[in-house]
Amino acid sequence: MTAIVPKRIVFVITTLGMGGAETQLVRLATGLKGRGWQVSVVSLIPMEYIAKNLEQAQIPAISLSMKPGSPDPRAVLVLARYLREQKPQIVHTHMVHANLLGRVARLLVPVPVLISTAHNVNEGSRWREIAYRLTDPLCDLTTQVSQAGLERYVDVGAVPKDKIRFVPNGINSLEFSPNPQLRARLRGELGWEEQFIWLAVGRFAEAKDYPNMMQAFARVHALRPEARLMIAGLGEQMKAIQQLAQTLGLDQAVRFLGLRKDVAALMNAADGYVMSSAWEGLPMVLLEAASTGLPMVVTDVGGNREVVQEGQTGYLVPPGNPESLSAAMIRLMTLPEMQRQRMGEAAQAFVEQRYSLESVLTQWETIYAEQLRRKGLATEVKDA
Repeated sequence: MTAIVPKRIVFVITTLGMGGAETQLVRLATGLKGRGWQVSVVSLIPMEYIAKNLEQAQIPAISLSMKPGSPDPRAVLVLARYLREQKPQIVHTHMVHANLLGRVARLLVPVPVLISTAHNVNEGSRWREIAYRLTDPLCDLTTQVSQAGLERYVDVGAVPKDKIRFVPNGINSLEFSPNPQLRARLRGELGWEEQFIWLAVGRFAEAKDYPNMMQAFARVHALRPEARLMIAGLGEQMKAIQQLAQTLGLDQAVRFLGLRKDVAALMNAADGYVMSSAWEGLPMVLLEAASTGLPMVVTDVGGNREVVQEGQTGYLVPPGNPESLSAAMIRLMTLPEMQRQRMGEAAQAFVEQRYSLESVLTQWETIYAEQLRRKGLATEVKDA
């Protein structure tokens, strides 16, 4: 007997910016469409650059036009009306605000299956954890992108132990892979052919703790003048970090690249990846760096140690400690090139084994089928 699963799904997400959660949603949406699902996407706030990827994949996407930081009860009504029109079998929400809004909307419109995915270990405030617990009865399943996040959600009482599951982010290794020609071209364009280039990708926000990175890199550059740092991203703290870099005398050693569409190329141009975050979930950017064959130095927060194997694919350091971060960066730079290459190859193999996009898509389809069967919505027929 083979279960026939209805294949109409609506994804709801807080934003369609350039973050890891947004990138993962686009990969899930396009991947599921390729597997025969009817997919549409709802963004709480006005859509940004990454929405173009959905448009190119011919996946319908709308915005509820909420203003960031300004709750709007009318958005619940708009979402409920949209779900009533679409009649999806699955509604899959991502990020804390969308997770909570999707649950409240379920009070107004029947949703056969509602799944909430959390992308961070720390959602930023205790009230959000309480809100998760209070609205949990409105949700069929909560998932976490990291095992560390799952354990914390259970520990703080945000989700009952029997209603949460770990499902990792997935990476397309064809999109992020070593490319010597691309590496040579971009390093030439940067004018950094012989330098050791560190790369960081992420928004300029408190969670990323870029002051920690700047302080650490100042120490690295003082001892290893050939060190360079590229940072790709935007955010409210960008000007402050640029001023800090200038104060530390790093004007010629650090480049702020802004929003980039060619992160895969930047990964190829770099020699190592660095992350200074104060908290994380399971960062997509670490999966991308590993898939490209980059050894990594990252803070030991959230699910980072689920990607970085200490001493094998990179180094883990305590958060908020520029001395430890700089020491690990220098340690990596000091390794023979062949050893760094082996670390990168080990990172590639590890990510391909555990985080391939195809295997993650299969996990999701299995979960969707399980939830639909629980509701009696998956019929069974004999195999032909």
